[in-house]
Amino acid sequence: MSEISDKIQEKCLAFSDRIIKLNDYLLKQECQKEEVRSKKDKRKAVPVYLQSVSAICNQLLRSGTSIGANNAEATNAVSKQDFRAKSYIALKEARESLYWINLLHRNGYLEDKQYESIFADCEELVKIFVARCKKLDSEGG
Repeated sequence: MSEISDKIQEKCLAFSDRIIKLNDYLLKQECQKEEVRSKKDKRKAVPVYLQSVSAICNQLLRSGTSIGANNAEATNAVSKQDFRAKSYIALKEARESLYWINLLHRNGYLEDKQYESIFADCEELVKIFVARCKKLDSEGG
């Protein structure tokens, strides 16, 4: 791999690390809130809002970690067409991750500072893959 490819993959891995940690943090936070509520209300059922954050976190976990996986596949592509296809999938996964991050923020699971930081990291990946895909398109690959 080239130095640029190595740097892109390192950014993808760092973003995946953040997504994994964010997933664990958000689920832990919501479970702690539920433990406090359960002690007060004596409820045993999992509330709908906890199911929602869990589902959204799972979607973000899948898309956010898929960016690096698809980039790794692209760098080991068997053809230029394969490289292009995997690069576009990485771009799509990055854009999907922006959506889930936005949704977590809109619903109060991410504070403004958390949101701005992780959104900026993801947006940087989107820009990297947009630039790569545009270059590939202009080369006819």
